[in-house]
Amino acid sequence: MIDVKELCFHYGDGVDLFSEFSFHVNQGEAWSIIGPSGCGKSTLLFLIAGLKKPTGGKVVISGQHITRARPSTGLVLQDHGLLPWATIEKNSRLGLEVRRFYGPDGKHSPADTKFDEKDDDERVNYWLNWLGIENLKTMYPSQLSRGQRQRAAIARTLVLKPDLLLMDEPFSALDAPIREELQGVMNSFHLDTGLTSLTVTHDIEEAVVLGEKILVLGDLCNSEPMIIDNHLSGKRDRRDSSEFIDCCRELKDILASGRSGTI
Repeated sequence: MIDVKELCFHYGDGVDLFSEFSFHVNQGEAWSIIGPSGCGKSTLLFLIAGLKKPTGGKVVISGQHITRARPSTGLVLQDHGLLPWATIEKNSRLGLEVRRFYGPDGKHSPADTKFDEKDDDERVNYWLNWLGIENLKTMYPSQLSRGQRQRAAIARTLVLKPDLLLMDEPFSALDAPIREELQGVMNSFHLDTGLTSLTVTHDIEEAVVLGEKILVLGDLCNSEPMIIDNHLSGKRDRRDSSEFIDCCRELKDILASGRSGTI
């Protein structure tokens, strides 16, 4: 589904974050992206989202060369970005209202979008209920916990029926119990839908829980992808197992050493 082809990128200082960097994500896979601060994790996600432009190479999604934000891609950020003056239900409908305003122009909404008020209502209610906040839909963001606000941000994205979900450290600001609960929510979501997803995280355990494949970035220019196949994805109940602990230790050692390559 995603082809990152010979990607190059640098900011104004001229220091390369990526050079001739290539990898492929199959449809239905869940990936984690991990690496030290400043290595380009979020930048890579924004390049795939079409919010940044590469200085060389290209990103192709479902055969489409990405040159701008793609309406079928969903993006969830660490800062939930809810409108403080709108209820949770209205926040969840925000993307639908934007699409309705522009129409099926292929830029702000997919060209095959069909508008159906009843269907929209059903989708909003479905995802609010699925995420456990349906009873909070008349409340405002200031009345909710941080975990509940992040659930609302996820609902706002999922009601748009994306075929690709990108998440940039969506749970990093949450307390550990809430973070682990939402990790479980996303595990269940992936099992139920098979949606292709990439999650940027700085948390090693979270990378193991969420990613069927783990892409490890280094603190120098990234040119060769290090991709780890991870069969422990979704195995939250095995956090205390020796296998899970060993996997986390291996990732920690890789990050500490700064090695590059593919394993």
